[in-house]
Amino acid sequence: MKKIHQLGKLFFMIAFSAIHISCSSSNDGGGSPDPTPTPPPVAKNEVDFWLTTGNQSALLKKQTNILAFGTKANIYQNIEINETQTYQTIDGFGFTLTGGSAQVINQLVAQKKKDLLQELFGSGDNSIGLSYLRISIGASDLNAAPFTYNDMPAGQTDVNLANFSLAPDMTDMIPLLKEILAINPNIKIMGSPWSAPLWMKDNNNFVGGSLQPQYYEVYAQYFVKFIQKMKVEGIVIDAITPQNEPLHGGNNPSMVMTALQQADFIKNNLGPAFKAANIATKIISYDHNCDNPHYPITILKDAVAYPFVAGSAFHLYGGDISALSTVHDAFPNKDVYFTEQYTSSTGAFDGDLKWQVKNVIIGSMRNWSKNALQWNLANDGSFGPHTQGGCTTCKGAITINSSESLTRNVGYYIAAHASKFVPAGSVRIGSAVVGNLHNVAFKTPAGKKVLLVVNDGNATELFNIKDNGKWITVSLEGGAVGTYIW
Repeated sequence: MKKIHQLGKLFFMIAFSAIHISCSSSNDGGGSPDPTPTPPPVAKNEVDFWLTTGNQSALLKKQTNILAFGTKANIYQNIEINETQTYQTIDGFGFTLTGGSAQVINQLVAQKKKDLLQELFGSGDNSIGLSYLRISIGASDLNAAPFTYNDMPAGQTDVNLANFSLAPDMTDMIPLLKEILAINPNIKIMGSPWSAPLWMKDNNNFVGGSLQPQYYEVYAQYFVKFIQKMKVEGIVIDAITPQNEPLHGGNNPSMVMTALQQADFIKNNLGPAFKAANIATKIISYDHNCDNPHYPITILKDAVAYPFVAGSAFHLYGGDISALSTVHDAFPNKDVYFTEQYTSSTGAFDGDLKWQVKNVIIGSMRNWSKNALQWNLANDGSFGPHTQGGCTTCKGAITINSSESLTRNVGYYIAAHASKFVPAGSVRIGSAVVGNLHNVAFKTPAGKKVLLVVNDGNATELFNIKDNGKWITVSLEGGAVGTYIW
């Protein structure tokens, strides 16, 4: 009986196992059970990509496609990043805040103005992080009317500058600068005069003329007073140029100053005046077109002027952006700056986007510039205010349409593709230009790498961004601008 009981127990166990196997098998007729398949790993984005296209279908828009580095070979050309090659440290990107710009921005209702300033100068996700401003010392041609800080009745002089006053800028410019500094206390500000007070000039006129030599010392003190009085207002002037566009005497206001005159003024008056007043503001020479690198070279060749000059500034209404490297290579211990380029009311978005990103942003950076500034930040729908004879076609980055309405123009996107991602203190690093893909790369203080690319051709380009032996493959349509961050 014991043996029969054991056999019965064995039979029961076999039967139970058969039932268990049957229930655990797949429903395809049997066989070994299929384990639950392991899902493929979710691709992780390693590179953020922001895009603006010439047809405006994307305007500084973050793309959602996954970009991850790999090593799968392909036939596309490489933009190779080389962080061991380092160049200049960046001071910032921005615009000239003209008196007219300040006037129209201040016409916005309070909340709209607050939001715009935060967008322009803040550091949040919805801001573009402008980090450098140029202002006029006195009026530029994009003020409603010309003025200096020491205007006198005809026939009178003021050699002691007793009547020097920032009053003409106390309504719009200085209050707005204070609001901007509250958002970004570290923003750098450069000052440039369009004209000396008329009583110092040989033609007693806002348009053209030159500074009379007997007033060189007085004019140097005019700069000292400007810097000191701005500091009292809480506004630190990081740098000045002695004259905006010193070879263009046809603007209103304007003043002609030759290279030899500027060298004389810097070495004998302005430099010593700054030194005596313990002013650390940089003196930057020239501030005019790339077609005359001989001008700043003449000043830097002057052994007495040389120690007072921090560098040279350029515009690109004439010449080639490579002029910055010409001057840098001749005097590698002196900095170069790019301080002005306008977009025109008659220009097309696609053409201006491509040309300016290629030349003003990428071109200046690849030629050693510490900054890249465009002309005016804002104006009204009629491209004003401006002086009589001033620029009537200069288009601001922002058009203020009414107290509650504004438009972002091409200049906004030109600057934003750099300013939003490349803060002050970033260092330019090596990157290869291939074909139509003009580019420049940076390493930020936070350790991020940033690559700005413009496709200067008409057709879409596929290419690799190669870094440390790995690459991502991306495409950029003709005329488009991309900023890549990783």
